[in-house]
Amino acid sequence: MLRYNRDATDRAQCCVCLCCLSTARSGQMNAVTQASRLQGGAIELTVLMPCLNEAETLAACINKAKAYLDRSGVVGEIVIADNGSTDGSQDIASGLGARVVPVSQKGYGAALLGGIAAAHGRYIIMGDADDSYDFGTLDPFVEALRGGGADLVMGNRFKGGIEPGAMPFLHRYLGNSVLSLLGRVFFHVKARDFHCGLRGFRADSIRKLDLRTTGMEFASEMVVRSALAGLTIAEVPTTLKPDGRSRGPHLKTWRDGWRHLKFLLMYNPRWLFVIPGLLLCAVGLTLTAGLSAGPVQLSNSLTLDLNTFMAACFMVVTGVQLVTFGMLSRLYADRIGLLPPNAASRWLKAHISTDRLALGAGACLLVGLTLFGSAFGSWAAMSFGPLNDPSIPRVVLLGLMLIATAFQVFFSAFLLGVLEIPALRAKPPGSENNV
Repeated sequence: MLRYNRDATDRAQCCVCLCCLSTARSGQMNAVTQASRLQGGAIELTVLMPCLNEAETLAACINKAKAYLDRSGVVGEIVIADNGSTDGSQDIASGLGARVVPVSQKGYGAALLGGIAAAHGRYIIMGDADDSYDFGTLDPFVEALRGGGADLVMGNRFKGGIEPGAMPFLHRYLGNSVLSLLGRVFFHVKARDFHCGLRGFRADSIRKLDLRTTGMEFASEMVVRSALAGLTIAEVPTTLKPDGRSRGPHLKTWRDGWRHLKFLLMYNPRWLFVIPGLLLCAVGLTLTAGLSAGPVQLSNSLTLDLNTFMAACFMVVTGVQLVTFGMLSRLYADRIGLLPPNAASRWLKAHISTDRLALGAGACLLVGLTLFGSAFGSWAAMSFGPLNDPSIPRVVLLGLMLIATAFQVFFSAFLLGVLEIPALRAKPPGSENNV
């Protein structure tokens, strides 16, 4: 174990040997290995670097981190979370006095989870081992963690400076900008650089979040889960320069961008389901109401008629389904602890149940069948001949829309009941069943 006080160097080197021997005896560490306590004093800072074949740049990163610890007097360690390197990265790290934590589960997030679990520091600053970040200037992160009361300190590359060629055009102006904007809108995170790889945090605060993702989306999960848990998030300027590797980066633009976007949407049922569903319902209901009496002419060349009415009915059906998905997702996320309770989830728990949804579906079905039956009766009165009355097709479509909506809500009600079964089984005998 490496502690950076000059007067403790010899003891630190002995600890390194003991730690390596212990690792060799116990086998590879995975992403759930727990950190052990240190002997001889507490370590304040762990500098953590995930590593997969970074032999070209690893030494430069470690030396910068060592120089920072020596200069600042911070009692710290350098941990390399190795994800199965085959280029000798482990030997380079060990030779420079860093502690190597082998992580067998593949992925950027898996490597960091393993390193976080094994870190001994009260604070952890993590960064890529490709020499794109400056580990020699970590003072703003440490100061924000020590005296600023922050649980998570994000680096901001746009404020600190991005050297030419350090960030691809798509990453800078599309991927990072759009995903950061979505993060601010969805989760009210004030950070402007959502995916900066250099960030610091309180080890105990982040461990309590029980982070799970193993890929590049781990960067998003850390910020999102911190925001949902009410942790204090700060941001400090940092720099980014072109990495020092001769090979391409591990990051895959479209694949990893999609994984980040997917994570952001899955953690926000309101924006994924409810808001699009309500918009569709609003537009669809407005059009159906406006066209129920007949066509509407907007200009000499544009008239909204039966085809538009039919599209509006489909909008309503789709919108209701999305809103239902959003309610079920929010209730389930609240039940399993994926999202913290809020006013919306408490209202849903108090007012939405299988019985009430099924009852509403029954009422909707009755109205739909009444409309459809009325139109069918009118057609029968014409001896099932040509429909000269233009209102009949509209009544048929309205009836079918309500019938389809009724079936959607009815089966969603029973899906809610299925999702509630684990909670019901966990209730003590004799407790009330409010499904």
